[in-house]
Amino acid sequence: MAIEVDVAVLGGGPGGYTAAIRAAQLGKRTAIIEMDKLGGTCLHKGCIPSKSLLRSAEVYATLLKAASYGIDIADDAVSVNFDRVQQRKEQTVDQLYKGLQSLMLKHGITIVKGKGRIIGPSIFSPRSGTVAVELPDGEMESVVSKHLIIATGSRPRQIPGLEADGKLILTSDDILQLEKLPASILIVGGGVIGVEWASLLNDFGVHVTIAEAADRLLPTEDEDVSKELTRLLRKRGVTIHTSATIRPDTYADGSEGVTIAAATAGGELQLEASCMMVSVGRVPNTEGLGLENTDIRTESNGCIAVNANYQTNERHIYAIGDVIGGVQLAHAAAHEGLSAVGHLNGGKPEPVEAHRIPRCVYSRPEIASVGLTERQAKEKGLDVRTAKLPFQAIGKAIVAGETDGFVKVIADKQSNDIIGVHIVGLHATDLIAEASLAQLLDATPWEIGQSIHPHPTLSEALGEAMLALDGMSVAF
Repeated sequence: MAIEVDVAVLGGGPGGYTAAIRAAQLGKRTAIIEMDKLGGTCLHKGCIPSKSLLRSAEVYATLLKAASYGIDIADDAVSVNFDRVQQRKEQTVDQLYKGLQSLMLKHGITIVKGKGRIIGPSIFSPRSGTVAVELPDGEMESVVSKHLIIATGSRPRQIPGLEADGKLILTSDDILQLEKLPASILIVGGGVIGVEWASLLNDFGVHVTIAEAADRLLPTEDEDVSKELTRLLRKRGVTIHTSATIRPDTYADGSEGVTIAAATAGGELQLEASCMMVSVGRVPNTEGLGLENTDIRTESNGCIAVNANYQTNERHIYAIGDVIGGVQLAHAAAHEGLSAVGHLNGGKPEPVEAHRIPRCVYSRPEIASVGLTERQAKEKGLDVRTAKLPFQAIGKAIVAGETDGFVKVIADKQSNDIIGVHIVGLHATDLIAEASLAQLLDATPWEIGQSIHPHPTLSEALGEAMLALDGMSVAF
């Protein structure tokens, strides 16, 4: 007997489970089809476990400089117990996983564990979109729905000739399962994931080398942010090579680790490390979904093509999250899920421009941004004015002993609209929420500057940066 629901969600990551919860809240009979565990990459292989490791690394780095806070610790009293670091990570994931399972029960959402494949029209449904699910025991189940939401996520992209083996060549999935810290590591790719792992492992005492093909780290972020992050990582001892293209044909491994060459403007560069992590983006999980049984169209990069309402060519089938490309972030997927459900429920949700989705990097220091970079704004022909407020001018940052970084504000000279906000510094990923709200409400820099920010807090940096656009900051 087929499982019949109003909304079926293929994939139980942040986009999928958020969509399912909203559909259930709207009174829809809802089911999630998930082949692994609810929570997806974010909970089990990405956001949460990596942030747990980053937190442990941050605590360790802070203890190593405890003397600067007036706390004396014997030199041999601080060390990394990596087994317990990993245990804490697993406990964190498990706690959130149990909470997510409780949410499913609370909202009456049916969970079908197995690999789903879309089949064409059946005796149960005159439209394509029925999902045949292969259960763990090999049996088959059918899920029939009025609406289907594809939220199957993505996986790490691999470089041909440098396929991961889980030992010497690692993906961001593999590295989460390290049993011990390597003496050194080569990180191929200086984007968000590469930078976070570089910061984390450096704090744990690993010698880190980054090889990035672009001319700077975090090439999609504002250039001032990239420059500051590069300066701070190098100050901590991270070796950084930009405009460096890895040559897979030169890869070799042995008892001492790995060696590989990179092509640079100055000639060939020889790199070696105990192991390497390849962090060069992600690819959508569309294989084996049965898309050929539908009229769903995919882009040249393999992502599912959707309209502004996240509908595919089969209008009763939606797609959200990493599988459609765009901004590949958990909160972006969740918002897309809410919008898709709102639309299938008859609403008219406002489309969100990609640059208005906050972007976060959980390195030390943190980086966060929303809106356009200065270069992007100028390429659009906008006449802009900018201001930077250093955290050195903020009392709470001095109290915390973390004064690196700044808040940068970009505004349109003509309209006075806030075009972009870029933060590098302590708790940047929390501070960016105010800037995101400001853009949503179309607030001006003057309005944010006039808002009373409590003292002493790091939030003062954002308010003072807004005032600095008119030369009115009283902090700097």
